[in-house]
This record gives sequence, structure tokens and C-alpha cells, in this order.
Amino acid sequence: MPELPEVETVRIGLNQNTLGWQIEDVEVLLARAIAYPEQTQDLINLLIGAEFQEWQRRGKYLIAQLSSGRKLGVHLRMTGSLLWCDRDAPVGKHTRVRMLVKEKVERKKEKGGKELRFDDQRTFGRVWAVPQDRAVESVITGLQKLGLEPFDLEFTPEHLAAKLSRSGRPIKTVLLDQETVAGIGNIYADESLFLSRIYPEMAANSLSFEQVRSLHQGIIRALSDGIAKGGTTFSSFQNIAGIKGNYIDTAWVFRRNGQPCNVCGTAIARIKLGGRSTHFCPKCQAID
Repeated sequence: MPELPEVETVRIGLNQNTLGWQIEDVEVLLARAIAYPEQTQDLINLLIGAEFQEWQRRGKYLIAQLSSGRKLGVHLRMTGSLLWCDRDAPVGKHTRVRMLVKEKVERKKEKGGKELRFDDQRTFGRVWAVPQDRAVESVITGLQKLGLEPFDLEFTPEHLAAKLSRSGRPIKTVLLDQETVAGIGNIYADESLFLSRIYPEMAANSLSFEQVRSLHQGIIRALSDGIAKGGTTFSSFQNIAGIKGNYIDTAWVFRRNGQPCNVCGTAIARIKLGGRSTHFCPKCQAID
């Protein structure tokens, strides 16, 4: 599933390419990809004529501010992609929604026009159109449960310590809870715990404040590195130009089970924790 760095990579690309372009037609190829409104024609009516003004990210959600005062929300889930492409590019078998756009008057006319496509192989991703008179959180209800963004100034070691003190669950499991901190998934939880030298099965409320401070730094570093590398691709993730992310090539532990740790040379181990594969270095992350 795309996590914060992957979704942030998409957001940056959308802001670089789509702003000012006006939606002139929408084609819904899979009705269940639309989470709201219930009727696909209502979504089409809400979007046609609106210009993209700004794309924001909240956790793993993408939210477009439209010129009409409405909003467009997208969650990529496991295999979703937003692709900025020429209209005459072949439509793939996994394309679920097509948003055909027309350019600003001052732009030079591009042959064939452009479109924003939502592709999704596993069909878990969702799209929302939020009317002008509705709060976005009342429509995209998952936003209500999100914790602070990791790059928010209020996301301090003290804030993280307060969150972790409430749970005796394994720290890896708690990091995956979007109410703890928004945007972290399996990849960057493993990487953050390695960078902070914390064993993934330690109880969250057993960490010392120094460990929490180290974890806070590890989270920021892992996510920043992921964004700098354009995200992680090990299955289907790609940016809006269809280019894969390459963080996986420099990952510390994720999907490196059996390979030597880049710090101490010990073989990276993998265990199942909460039904998820968890990667760690038995030496660097040993419990003291």
C-alpha cells in the first residue's frame, strides 16, 4: 500500500502538472471506485467545469481543492495510481476513472489533450467528490481518525510519548495505527524502528523517553528519505508519470530478510507481527 512518501510524491507531481487545468468530462469505468456520491452521475456533475487549484495530502489521502469550492478526494489503497497522460494513450484494463481536462488559454495547445486517470488493479482504492456545502471530513470520514502529520510542528517527541504511553501493544503495531501518527505503514514502520534501534515487539508504553526521542527522529528520517527517493516500489506503485520509486534499493531492513545488516553485518530477520511481515536486525535492535 502506498504510504506517506509515495502519496506525497504523487501530490508533488499533481501540483506541478494539473493546476489550472479544467475538468471537461469524466468517465467512470468502475462504479464501486466511487465512494461518494452514491450515483456516479452526481460525481460527474460535481467535477465537470472545475479547475484544479491545489492538491493537499492528509495521511494517505489526496485532496484536490477545486475552483468551484468543491473537493476531490482519492485514496490509493493497495494498488491505486493517479496518472497524468495524453488522452490518446491506450486505456488500460485497470483504469477505473478518467478525468479529461482542457488547458489554460495561455498554454500552447497540446495535440490530443490531457487527462488524469485513476488506475487500480485490486479495486480497493476510492474516489470522493465533496460538495461545496459539506465539510470534507463529513464525507471522507476516515480523515476524522487520523493523528498528527509527522512533519507537523506539533508532532514532537513529547506528543509521541503521550500517544505511546496509552498502549501496551507492540510498538510496530502502534505505529501502524493511523491515530498514532498519520501516514506510516509497514515499510516505514520497519525502517523507523531500525533507525531508532528499537525491537519491534517491545510494548509501546515500555519505551523510555530517550527511545521515544530516537523513534521520533527515525520516523522523520525514514519518511524524508522515502520522499527524496520518490517512494518505494516493490509491486505496483508509480508516480503520475508512471515512474517507479527507488527507496527499496536503499532500504535498511524492509524486504531484506537474510541479507546482511548495513551497520553490523548480522542477517536481517523477518517475523509475523499482527499479521504483517516485520523486518529487523537482531543485533542492532536487540532488547538491552
